[in-house]
Amino acid sequence: MMQLGQQEGGLSSVPLPQHRQAFLLATQTHRKPPDKFIEYGTAGFRTRGSDLDHVIFRMGMLAVLRSKAKMATIGVMITASHNPEDDNGVKLVDPNGEMLENTWEVHATTLANSSDDQLVEALNAVIRLLGIDVLQPANVIYARDTRPSSHPLSEALKAGIEALGGSYVDYGILTTPQLHYLVRCTNSAGAYGKATEAGYYEKLATAFVHLNSSVDGCTAYRPQLWLDGANGVGALKMKEMLQHLQGLLSVNIFNDGSSGKLNHLCGADFVKVQQCIPLGAPKDSGLRCASFDGDGDRLVYFYSDQNGCFHLLDGDKIATLMANYIGDLVRQAEVLSLKIGVVQTAYANGASTDYINNAAKVPVACVPTGVKHLHHRAQEFDIGVYFEANGHGTAIFTPAALEKIKQAAKNENNKRSIQLAAERLLSTIDLINETVGDAISDLLVVETILRYYDWDVEKWNRTYTDLPSRQLKVKVNDRSLIQTTDAERRMTSPEGLQEEVDGIVARFGQARSFVRPSGTEDAVRVYAEANTQSNADLLAYEVSEVVYRRAGGVGDRPKPPS
Repeated sequence: MMQLGQQEGGLSSVPLPQHRQAFLLATQTHRKPPDKFIEYGTAGFRTRGSDLDHVIFRMGMLAVLRSKAKMATIGVMITASHNPEDDNGVKLVDPNGEMLENTWEVHATTLANSSDDQLVEALNAVIRLLGIDVLQPANVIYARDTRPSSHPLSEALKAGIEALGGSYVDYGILTTPQLHYLVRCTNSAGAYGKATEAGYYEKLATAFVHLNSSVDGCTAYRPQLWLDGANGVGALKMKEMLQHLQGLLSVNIFNDGSSGKLNHLCGADFVKVQQCIPLGAPKDSGLRCASFDGDGDRLVYFYSDQNGCFHLLDGDKIATLMANYIGDLVRQAEVLSLKIGVVQTAYANGASTDYINNAAKVPVACVPTGVKHLHHRAQEFDIGVYFEANGHGTAIFTPAALEKIKQAAKNENNKRSIQLAAERLLSTIDLINETVGDAISDLLVVETILRYYDWDVEKWNRTYTDLPSRQLKVKVNDRSLIQTTDAERRMTSPEGLQEEVDGIVARFGQARSFVRPSGTEDAVRVYAEANTQSNADLLAYEVSEVVYRRAGGVGDRPKPPS
């Protein structure tokens, strides 16, 4: 086994001699328990907070290596998003504020699962494989959410960074999107914005005030909103943001963390999955309400109508609203050469896809589930809007698109109306956090658009009617038996199963269904849409039943709808 500080193939190994004592002390403190396997996925590592000390310690070391490899600042966020309060997690943020590069996920998994006596070798294997110059300086910035386990875990992270001699900045409690923003600002030398929490509020608030202070005469839109903060960090940071909006938006925040447990009977995931209002929400008809998730990167809207019926406006509705608005401004600014696209997953409601294609006249691309897939596909458009149905999403603009919009705004030969549309589009870009889905930013964008169109929440909801849908989970012995293609919309294995599903779907009106393996447990997810809720429920059940029978179902069989 390689010894500490040994040279191999011309590359120094870690830890360097000057860090050896700190490394030895830290590795003895943050020991790996036996038989604890964990895998880095789209959301990073996520499990019980009590099981993460050694993992987060090692991610501090990996962040140092990633920083040396990229010669840039790397971010680390400690959060488990919409998971229960006792869970926690960690994920790395790349230099442009994006998620960790796919090829490094395997290094994260290997490092997290290496035994204590193999840790030095695992670190140096990454160094050798990637040719990392360990003499390069490293800088890591990190933050955490409000979970009780987050602060002690941040100490483990700091120990990991220090063990390999990295420098760091601890930003304390932030939303996940705020950390992504800070990473990008740091690495762009301020070109994207000031690399401070105050700079985040300043950039977004300045754009919001500019966009909204000049819009008056609204008759349907009311600048008042009720916000479910999921008892998480998003509530804290939204209160801070409100101090910068010059009274242009009133937000009544409940589930603000002063009482109640994080994500318990509240939050965007609860509202989306349970299709009901969260604990503490007003029940008056027509009130525009929204929910954040636990770390502030998901947003959904909802309201109750005069009959007390619940209505959800999820990521699909936000995507269509944003695409329609940006498309209108692009046409008004006469930058028609810009190609706009919306990126969805198979979970997007079919009615939203029809609306974007046929009413908004914007092309739609479908990709496998996972934010990183949506973000990468959106980069192929000049202007890419992407949202998962769960409310996580944003819009991104290429440098070339941004330059064309700037030229339209300052071209003195253009009509004033063209310049104004381009200026509005530029301010909208400043309001959008392009690095990742950001509930605060997305909320401010939605409110800006509703004011611009003078829409209340019911008019927004009437832009199209969602097809009824149902999602079910089927436990299986081995989820890898289910193999998919066409952005997870069709199965290639087990043989013949897709044809059986097609036969079932053909019996229902306006129907579709797909089956995909879970990314986190031995189960498969079944999604069904149809022309009525009863048909969607029945379709989901029948597909689940055939999956249980053909794909090694375990435990209780699917139950027919009552």
